[in-house]
Amino acid sequence: MNLFNRFRLNLLVSLLCAFQLFSCKKESGRPDFEIIQDEILTPNCANSGCHSSVGDASYSQHKLLLSIGNSYDALINKAPQNAAAIANGWVLVKPGEVDKSFLYHKITCETGHHSGNIGATMPLGGKVLSRGQVEFIKRWIIAGASKTSAAVDDAILKDSSACQVSVEPLAPPAAGTGFQLTIDPFDIPKNFEREVFIRKNTPNSDTVFVNRIQLRGAANSHHFVAYSFRNELLLPTQNVLRDLRDPVTGVLNQTTLLEMQNHIFLGGGTDVNTDVTLPAGTAIRFKPNMPIDLNAHYFNRTNLILQGRNYVNFYTVPRTSVQNEVKMLDLNNLDIYIPPFTRRTFTKNFTFSTTTRVVLLTSHFHKLGEKFVIKIFGGARNGEIIYTNTDWEHPLVKSFTTPIVLLPGEGLTSEVTYYNPSSVAVAFGLTSQDEMNIIFGYYY
Repeated sequence: MNLFNRFRLNLLVSLLCAFQLFSCKKESGRPDFEIIQDEILTPNCANSGCHSSVGDASYSQHKLLLSIGNSYDALINKAPQNAAAIANGWVLVKPGEVDKSFLYHKITCETGHHSGNIGATMPLGGKVLSRGQVEFIKRWIIAGASKTSAAVDDAILKDSSACQVSVEPLAPPAAGTGFQLTIDPFDIPKNFEREVFIRKNTPNSDTVFVNRIQLRGAANSHHFVAYSFRNELLLPTQNVLRDLRDPVTGVLNQTTLLEMQNHIFLGGGTDVNTDVTLPAGTAIRFKPNMPIDLNAHYFNRTNLILQGRNYVNFYTVPRTSVQNEVKMLDLNNLDIYIPPFTRRTFTKNFTFSTTTRVVLLTSHFHKLGEKFVIKIFGGARNGEIIYTNTDWEHPLVKSFTTPIVLLPGEGLTSEVTYYNPSSVAVAFGLTSQDEMNIIFGYYY
């Protein structure tokens, strides 16, 4: 190579280094994937209950092991379980092609880089990867995702700033088609679960009928739910953020706890980025300026202050298109106790005193939940399974064009299976470390 060409090559490498697009230096000399395993996957992902073994409660949902000795082969060119990722033509890790690698899309804090519902940002449990960790994985994939090479500069890992996904603003419904309510940005303290409520009144001056509810929230969210009130003489102050627990002491706020007993479920759940439409001809009646309590629950397992924010759109339909006004199902089983290292199923029957026509069902349980089954109780169809969900993070929302008709004395059965792989017993509770067992839905 002549002197001029050598000079051009050196200049090109220097420019690439300057723009951080080339691996210029490897401080440790360790293979890239060894660093990824030891410093990212093992402490953040290969945890009991998540991606450590086939015995994890969530394994049937993701079928992905990220523990030492399993992770590399489980990632490279393997198909994901997520339907949107499959539709996009992605694999878990596509060597050399970061945009076709589902792993990258699940950990990055960049927004607007994918289509469809690919689920919550990983890792779950309020752990947020740093920008340096995400960038290191990105460059490893671009460099060919080798198991043994040391191509990526590990100085990148020194960027410890949180790679938290910001919430993309949700466009409100067009004029005359609905309205939007929001929870403005609020802080989630370090190593804390923050659950907040804020009462707002809807902006409609006349009665309207809502048949679609669209949600959007930030990463590290446990749930986002909208409620109306049983007794409007006992309303909390409007437009004031209320905490379930004191952000400093963690002590339960008894006033907020009592206010929760006045709630009627309107919509929402675990998946804070969902969009639910009721069957044609059905809708929820919203009276003028109806008070609504917005409830967001976030967890933060980091030493950084994170941020929560939520949007909900209520879409309306003409009164003339509504044949049946729906009411809300909120059927809760509080009798949950799962001993350590135990799989246990809980069954409860809920009966109705009047003829009830169910048009939509969904479910709510937490990370130990393996399977949520809803059956018909009583009558000619006694025991018939009408709903099955195995994904606690993205619960199935099932509509019934032909309603499930339940006569007086008949009802629904919840049959929910949990697996507790830890050494600590788990019971019903209000945090993400506790468990719940709720049938939500709509009927007339």
